[in-house]
Amino acid sequence: MTQPSDHGIAAPTTMILHGEVRSIEEFAEDEAALMEAIIAGLRTVTDPEIPVNIYDLGLIYRIEVKDEGVVEIDMTLTAPGCPVAGQMLGWVQQAVGVVPGVSDVKMRLVFDPPWDKSRMSDEVQLELGLI
Repeated sequence: MTQPSDHGIAAPTTMILHGEVRSIEEFAEDEAALMEAIIAGLRTVTDPEIPVNIYDLGLIYRIEVKDEGVVEIDMTLTAPGCPVAGQMLGWVQQAVGVVPGVSDVKMRLVFDPPWDKSRMSDEVQLELGLI
């Protein structure tokens, strides 16, 4: 199960800044603020089938902030046949694209590893009655 850090950021998401994998605690203050703002944007997007935001649901596998404010995001779906998959990618691009300091958002839909409930935060599992 995932445990949020002091910053409220669940652990399984890989965070990369300028090519280096880091935990949020290793970011400089301004870098951490940018990552937190990106995650706050992600938390405004909810899965239409499960009324939970996609970040705490564990659908975000990787967030990479590159030079010039380009953000790359790998995300998955709870099921490969999700009828709103294309729309969800657009929702994520919109939510993250308005974050100050972000110039572009590049999305990649991945299915490896497959999503399962262990990627959800403990709070979401509790809310959904899974623990």
